[in-house]
Order: sequence, then C-alpha cells, then structure tokens
Amino acid sequence: MTLPPSPPAGLFIAFEGGDGAGKSTQAALLTAALRADGHVVLRTREPGGTPVGEKLRSLVLDHGQGEIDARCEALIFAAARAAHTAQVIAPAVARGEIVISDRYIDSSIAYQGAGRGLGTAAVRQLNEWATEGLWPDLTVLLDVTPEDGRDRRTAADAAEDRLESEPDDFHADIRHSFLELAAAHPERYLVLAARLPIPELAAAIHARVLALRARLGAGRT
Repeated sequence: MTLPPSPPAGLFIAFEGGDGAGKSTQAALLTAALRADGHVVLRTREPGGTPVGEKLRSLVLDHGQGEIDARCEALIFAAARAAHTAQVIAPAVARGEIVISDRYIDSSIAYQGAGRGLGTAAVRQLNEWATEGLWPDLTVLLDVTPEDGRDRRTAADAAEDRLESEPDDFHADIRHSFLELAAAHPERYLVLAARLPIPELAAAIHARVLALRARLGAGRT
C-alpha cells in the first residue's frame, strides 16, 4: 500500500532586533526570494496582523494616547499577539505556508521584560500563555547598537514612535536582552550584525531558511 505524500512542512520565521535594525527590509527581501523559489509565504507584523491587533498597535505605539504603564503595555502587546497567533500565524503554518513576522515574543521579553524592568521570566510566561506555546522555527536577530539604530530611525528627519523615542540606555538594555536570548537558544537563532550590507544579510538569511526548510521536509518523509 502506497501512503499519500505528507503535507508540506509549514515554517514560522520571526525577525527581531532593536528599532532601526532593518527588520522590515530583510523581511520583505526574504518574502520576495522565497516566493520566487515557489513557496507560499505570508508576511505579517507585530503588533498588528489582525484588525484588533492593528488598533492595539496604534494605541501602544502612537504618541498622545495618555499614560501607559509598563504592565498595561505588556498586556496590550500580549493581547495583540494572542489574536495574531490564533487567527493568522498558526492557521497559515498548519496549511504548510512560510510565515514571516516582523517581531514576536522575544520583543516583549526584551522591551517589557528587560527594558521596562518587568522581568523576562514573567513576560515570557505571559506570552507563552497568550500564544499557547507557539515559538518560531527560526528567529533572525539583526543586532544593532542604540546609536546606529537611532541614526537610522531619524534619517531624513523621520519621526520616532513612542518606544523608539525612549533614551539610548533603554535600547541598550533591549539589545543586551536579545543577545542573551540568542545565546540561550542558539538552535533557533541566526544572529547577524545589522551594519552588514543589505544584500549580504539577505543572502545569509535566505540560505539559512532554505536549509531549515529542507531539513524539516526531510524529517517528515
């Protein structure tokens, strides 16, 4: 008896890093490259990705929303992520698609856990509950210094959002937290210096994703 072929292995990739690291640029380039390879790719972002998530994004990132304390901020991000995971990410991965998200749980661990001082363990637990334990197959960390990040964000007099406008020591804490996460979970991280040329970064990320896709596919045959 010949068994039917296994469905394609879905893949979940998250881009992480400080503000100004170039995550959106690399997520777009990876999406285009994978689609050119013939893969079905869903590109999304956090906070956002769903109607309620986009409303929460505006609430937590736009200036002029009134005071938002650290716990409230963490809960808003977790609420947006709960909707994003249940409505967008998990269904797409189940269909065998490649999901590329600009930010995910590690951003909350770094920004609210470390940057806001809520504790990385507490924020991780909150977000694992919100997402029912769904973690990326690969996290691409684009490492940027606070100074380089601010120079990139404010190029051509671009305005910074509520979190981007925090002082450099806040962004230094975030960078340190991201690097600690990567060191603790090297099997699911690709860490690259954001200062490298854009094409060089794109090529390294594309190669890593193709290798991961091939390995997961081989594991299901």
